[in-house]
Amino acid sequence: MKIELMAIGRTTNRELAQLIEHYADRVGHYVPFKFTALPDVKNTRSQSEAQQKAAEGQLFLRAIEPSDWVVLLDEHGKELTSVEMSRYVQRKMQSVPKRLLFLIGGPYGFSDEVRRRAAESLSLSKMTFPHELIRLIFIEQLYRAFTILRGEPYHHE
Repeated sequence: MKIELMAIGRTTNRELAQLIEHYADRVGHYVPFKFTALPDVKNTRSQSEAQQKAAEGQLFLRAIEPSDWVVLLDEHGKELTSVEMSRYVQRKMQSVPKRLLFLIGGPYGFSDEVRRRAAESLSLSKMTFPHELIRLIFIEQLYRAFTILRGEPYHHE
């Protein structure tokens, strides 16, 4: 099984991009992992929220494969502790045959079409974070999940 994190737009903050790459490399020691930044939607200032969500949704839908297990990272999703996340990842590694795909939506969230395609949604916090920062937080939590599963001394309870 492969795990992929997909988001709209590239990471513009160089320091964040380096940290994202650092943790992505660490995750790659445990499972094939990829972070994909889809291109930004053009002319968003002239688009309504619904139009922007629809355009971003089309980018996601074109990138999703039929066999993908799609998980939205969404403020309304289920919240997990780090230990619960490790168990979640373990279950998915046993049940998802090809690609476990996590999506980070744009500033207005996900289109209805993307929501219908998703199997489930997870929330990383009840607080709101910048989309670039959520990339780092998620990848670090994924790394943490694997260290918990392996009993490595990274996570402390």
